[in-house]
Amino acid sequence: MSSEVYFAKAGGRLKQGPLDKIRMLFDAAGFRNVIRNKDLTAVKTHFGERGNTSYVPIPYVRTIVEEINKCGGKPFLTDTGCLYLSSRYNARDHLIVAEEHGFGLSSTLAPILIADGLRGTDVIQVEVNLKHFEKIDVAGAIHDANSLIVLSHFTGHGLTGFGATIKNLGMGAAGRKMKLAVHDAVRPSVIEEKCDLCEGCIENCPTGAISVRDGKIFVDKEVCYGCGECIGVCPSKAMKVFWVGNPKEAQEKLAEITYGVLKNKEGKAGFFNFLINITPTCDCWNYSAAPMVGDIGFLASKDPVAIDAAAVDLVNKAALRSSPNAQADSHGELDIIHKTFQVDWRTQIEYAEEIGLGSSSYKLVQIGD
Repeated sequence: MSSEVYFAKAGGRLKQGPLDKIRMLFDAAGFRNVIRNKDLTAVKTHFGERGNTSYVPIPYVRTIVEEINKCGGKPFLTDTGCLYLSSRYNARDHLIVAEEHGFGLSSTLAPILIADGLRGTDVIQVEVNLKHFEKIDVAGAIHDANSLIVLSHFTGHGLTGFGATIKNLGMGAAGRKMKLAVHDAVRPSVIEEKCDLCEGCIENCPTGAISVRDGKIFVDKEVCYGCGECIGVCPSKAMKVFWVGNPKEAQEKLAEITYGVLKNKEGKAGFFNFLINITPTCDCWNYSAAPMVGDIGFLASKDPVAIDAAAVDLVNKAALRSSPNAQADSHGELDIIHKTFQVDWRTQIEYAEEIGLGSSSYKLVQIGD
């Protein structure tokens, strides 16, 4: 059965600017039925790594908070800490970065709570009994919230091909142990004949696992935790994924974690995907790369699988339109995600559908001009 995904194009006109369209999507997707009066409503977003500028803009976040307030909800902005040492490693430092990027009560009308606590250990175990996990550690504040609105910025990703709703929740709404479990099947490997020793991988490695030894790039597998950032940053495509386990495992684990996060939110969750500033690097990087394609627009749905399926389809179609000489695939599309990262991104959508998280079949309903 197809799920409805509501779409509004980027840009606008008088009375149909981007913020107007966000409100229209909130209504059309039925999010007013998600939030009851006095609901503690978690607004899962990403505050950006220090130096990053491509996270969901504050005016969009504030507009959604305003709509939640109209429903009688009590919204709070939330995210979880990083697995690696960064400016968002613990709740104290995370809050400082959020403030530096302009997120605060006066700018967004909502306070900020770091959902997994000071050190990433404030979690609630949820039983799922799936292939990879029997139980999921869900970030406490997200689990305990009455309702959930998820704001995901669509980006490329070196490990999963793309990141949107499933990755936002699978990585960003769980405790530290779950983050480690996602990355434990992958390590980077160097294609020496392609490497020109630019050292971009060294500069961008969050754990310091990469160095130069004997005139070659060396990856310390004991220090590396498999984030995949070096793969995405390498201009020579000299870094590749070396799978310790099954290459589908990381994406399947993200889907299972998302299943656990949403288990107590049936009928109480809504999802936005922002298809703007679509960079090949996710918002966890300490800078923002140039966009892969131009701005496309905004999506809203109650189905986390359908909204991601629609998002990646729209990005690939936009890539084909912007590259008239590009080779289309057998479906008549340019798979810019696969071409860029050589990752079979379909796994996260197909497996998420298999475990009952949602439907990959969708009906795209355009809102506004």
